Amino acid sequence: MRTKTTRQAVQSLIALEQAFGVEELPITMPQRRRDRSKHAQFAQLAEEARACTACSLYRTRTQLVFGEGSPHAQLVFVGEAPGREEDQQGRPFVGAAGQLLTKMIEAIGLKREDVYICNVLKDRPPNNRPPQPEEIAACRHWLEAQLEIIQPRIICTLGKYAALTLLGAVEPITQLRGTWTTWHGIALMPTLHPAYLLRNPEAKKLVWQDLKRVRARLTRASTR
Repeated sequence: MRTKTTRQAVQSLIALEQAFGVEELPITMPQRRRDRSKHAQFAQLAEEARACTACSLYRTRTQLVFGEGSPHAQLVFVGEAPGREEDQQGRPFVGAAGQLLTKMIEAIGLKREDVYICNVLKDRPPNNRPPQPEEIAACRHWLEAQLEIIQPRIICTLGKYAALTLLGAVEPITQLRGTWTTWHGIALMPTLHPAYLLRNPEAKKLVWQDLKRVRARLTRASTR
């Protein structure tokens, strides 16, 4: 009963703020009120995702790995699925690949808390195997809902499966990377996954080229 009441209260809060056009208010609107609205939406979404049984991965997970970062982020990084460390901590990109991603973020003058980081799948596949089509189909609406709440300026997909999910692309990620495209009007830059870079360090220079394009676009947007 308490959970239902809390969910109803959150829904009422969101509906009230939307009815009064909170997302359309001037930039002078108090930061605290804007934060409360988006944080409330994320809290509700995470609660619903935690109860999801649309695919079998919920049976083997330790923790849901929903995502983390700023709900007002201008840049969102999307990977494929949690690994062992992520499953244990309930946080995305905290293993070796995550440490490299943090360095990539810092290389373009940002911090992890400035961006939003998530995966296509919210539960770890057994033995870190690749996501299956039915798992992506069952989970993609959570990712889409996250992006719709944040409304970032740029999405940076990491690896094959994130690009496949958002773009429907069938080309190898080595061909897709480095070329701007869009998802629902939001600029999207596909690049290589940090885990791939750990196995192929020579490819880091390619990702650095992609990140420089992302940094340049963010810089242009901030000066308008």
